[in-house]
Amino acid sequence: MRGLCRDCFAETVVAPCPRCGHGRIVRHAELFSLDIAHIDCDAFYASVEKRDRPELAARPVLVGGSTRGVVSAACYIARMYGCRSAMPMFKALKLCPDAVIIRPDFAKYTAASHGIRALMANLSPLVQPLSIDEAVVDMSGTSALHGAPPAVVLARFARDVEATLGLTVSIGLAPNRLLAKLAAGQDKPRGFAVFGTEAAEVMADWPVRALPGVGPALERRLAGHGITHLGHLGALDDRAALARLGDDGPSLARRARGEDARVVNPERDTKSVSAETTFDTDYSTIAELERPLWRLSEKLARRLREKELAAGGVVLKLKTARFALRTRAARLPGPTVLPDLLFAAARGLLVREADGTAFRLIGIGASPLMPGYTADRGDLADPHAARRVAAQAAVDKLRKRFGEAAIGRGRGLPLPRRDG
Repeated sequence: MRGLCRDCFAETVVAPCPRCGHGRIVRHAELFSLDIAHIDCDAFYASVEKRDRPELAARPVLVGGSTRGVVSAACYIARMYGCRSAMPMFKALKLCPDAVIIRPDFAKYTAASHGIRALMANLSPLVQPLSIDEAVVDMSGTSALHGAPPAVVLARFARDVEATLGLTVSIGLAPNRLLAKLAAGQDKPRGFAVFGTEAAEVMADWPVRALPGVGPALERRLAGHGITHLGHLGALDDRAALARLGDDGPSLARRARGEDARVVNPERDTKSVSAETTFDTDYSTIAELERPLWRLSEKLARRLREKELAAGGVVLKLKTARFALRTRAARLPGPTVLPDLLFAAARGLLVREADGTAFRLIGIGASPLMPGYTADRGDLADPHAARRVAAQAAVDKLRKRFGEAAIGRGRGLPLPRRDG
């Protein structure tokens, strides 16, 4: 058995640490030979808010919209009451009535994410971001560079994130991406967990729902075959898995055994960019719906520019008061990152859907995604493209200097509040 003190980085299996007296010791026989790490920020949005508002340190915090929206993040105190991300806010408030609700500030979260990514860049050239608060890192061959095995370097990284950014991360270390992700969730918050050759045996008693990608529908389907735990699934060879579960069966069985051949790919393409909002009250008219659609078009345009991408088309998303989902799509004449063009295309789709139906949610997405350098280049059919690009650049400059509210369009202002 090998061990590491996560506070002073001494090699020890004894707790408390003989060198520093602290008790955060990670132990595993393969600790210093594994090199795939999954890094996951702890309750990221809520942690950023608590960092910036220390008076909330001991309070349950929920980040999200109104009571009709969903929870974007729940701090660990709120999670003790049963609150979790993606839960409807009204349900979370029933579980934890004293929770402090904070509206998301994505500009602040993005800045914090960039700070963490900058520290990750020192770990290895093979860093693949998975979301704003999550990444996988291949540290193969970096021991000579750092003068220490990956486990030690990762423990130092976690300390540096906490010391310089005031945030915490949990780390999973394993021989592949799947096991690293599963390990990262074992010891939150401020965790450091390791999976090695024992993983399949440990996972055998886990319910199938513990495997990433297994949702309620697949869980019920597997239960219909008498498969309720990963041990049942992992016991199937490829032929049996194919016969019982279809084309996805062999892959599911291998993952249940902890097998994963995916490589860490820093060049992985972003699959989608979108923005959406849930209303406090249902909207049904164009006049009501186009205002939030404009604001979302501006948000989508900003996210595309940040990712150096462009929209080759738009997707309109609507959810009715009865929770029925509608999606409509349209191609654009050319790739764009301009909110005016995104809005115009999406509004054309909206007009056809605004038939008196009451909607509780609206969203807009970019699809297909195109390289950013292809955006708004103009041609003989569109000689004013350069002028629109310059106008948007001026707006962006003003907002960067004076804030998002410094300048806006009348179409983005909320309608007067309705009585009754």
